[in-house]
Amino acid sequence: MAHSSHAAAIDHTWLREAVQEARYRDADEPATDDGDIHSGVGVLDKTVKILEALENGPITLGQLVKATGLARPTAHRLATALERHRFVCHDEHGRFTLGSRFAELAAAAGEDRLLNAAGPILRTLLNRTGESAQIFRRQGEHRICIAALDRPSGLRDSIPVGAVLSMQAGAASQILLAWDSPERIHQILLRAKFSASRLADVRKRGWAESINEHEQGVCSISAPIRNPAGQVMAAIAISGPVERMSQAPGRHYAPLVMAAGKYLSDALQQSASSIGPRG
Repeated sequence: MAHSSHAAAIDHTWLREAVQEARYRDADEPATDDGDIHSGVGVLDKTVKILEALENGPITLGQLVKATGLARPTAHRLATALERHRFVCHDEHGRFTLGSRFAELAAAAGEDRLLNAAGPILRTLLNRTGESAQIFRRQGEHRICIAALDRPSGLRDSIPVGAVLSMQAGAASQILLAWDSPERIHQILLRAKFSASRLADVRKRGWAESINEHEQGVCSISAPIRNPAGQVMAAIAISGPVERMSQAPGRHYAPLVMAAGKYLSDALQQSASSIGPRG
């Protein structure tokens, strides 16, 4: 079989890189005096190099190779593997960037710190308002109760920890959605019991109320809890019967709920500051 006349002109750069990669593939390379931290696990050190390069913002594969000093096939293979685990993704220009998994892990870490501080605040809120108090976080199109303290007796709205509620109704849902992206707001509003103008009011005043929205005869007041970056990570709320909280619960309870949310937001900020920047 005849070969094409331009076969000799084929670029064999990829072959040289593949050979170079094969020499070091996932090897536990000995530490070198290059100023980097070496764990003794070569593939882990290479992965960390990629993540550190992405820490400064989106970059192309060529820029990633230059920043890490890794062979192109190695950089591409590890970045692709990280993408499967959502630690890396592509932006709208096709560049590599840090993925959503980091935000999820950060939220989990922040949730632990939040829960450590939540107990006394929920108790104070219950004592000051006489109503059950809860903290919710968002998970997709639902909100999950991650902390709760019920009114000990009488008519009350009891929401257990772990309860999964819809994002389409309730004051806490309004808080968790109000500062989200327009696209995600639009998706929820297609089926929500509240409107875009209601969310605009929530952003303006900093609290939300619902009356007979999630459940007939029940009303709730909610305010945001923000992470150290200023993003809404959770919603703190009180809820109870309309006949006791009135048809205008925000007028009576919003300042107390907002103060509780701000206290927890400040506590998270102080906790993050005490950890300090990475050394």
